[in-house]
Amino acid sequence: MLRSYVTLACGPGFSGRLEQSRTTCPDDRPILSPALEAAGIIGTWQTDVAAGRSILDDGAAALMAGDAGLAGKPLTLDVALGRIHPDDRDWVFAQIRRARRAGGPFAAEFRVQAPGGSVRWVLNQGRLPEEGAGGFGYGTYIDTTHRHRDPAEAPGGERRDWLEVAADHCIAAREAIDRSGKPFLRLLIDALLLEIGRHLVRRRSH
Repeated sequence: MLRSYVTLACGPGFSGRLEQSRTTCPDDRPILSPALEAAGIIGTWQTDVAAGRSILDDGAAALMAGDAGLAGKPLTLDVALGRIHPDDRDWVFAQIRRARRAGGPFAAEFRVQAPGGSVRWVLNQGRLPEEGAGGFGYGTYIDTTHRHRDPAEAPGGERRDWLEVAADHCIAAREAIDRSGKPFLRLLIDALLLEIGRHLVRRRSH
């Protein structure tokens, strides 16, 4: 299901904190640090609401616009989000335009067509000044593809047994129950794990 929502995405000191976590390319263009990349942050954007132009960093330009060479250049919305999935384009553009008029925090999650034909989910969140107030809006693009992946799909793309998926979740639940100190719940989760194990053994023996 597509999800769009408005949340408090960035505090007043957001851009300053983000800049402290960045390094630079040899030509002095900023790039995201490994820590931010590991957190799923694709890149950042800066928008001049009055001019209707956005500036993307390297990561954002490569994925969202489809061309890392556009980083640092003022772009129209059509260009800055050139790789957005066709089915999401209209509602995302409409939401962004409404946010540019009203100002305040903004967040929307949508699909992007990545190079090679794959589809990735991206969360766009930031804050925009109210229309007529002047100034710039700032935000980030965060890769949320893992949230939409089929839980039965293994990292290599192979399908997993649904009972194996259930066993993995039960093991995680068992660890949490251990910390809760509830012995009766521990008995229940152990019984469930035992029964799942029996079914897996029977299936593999046939």
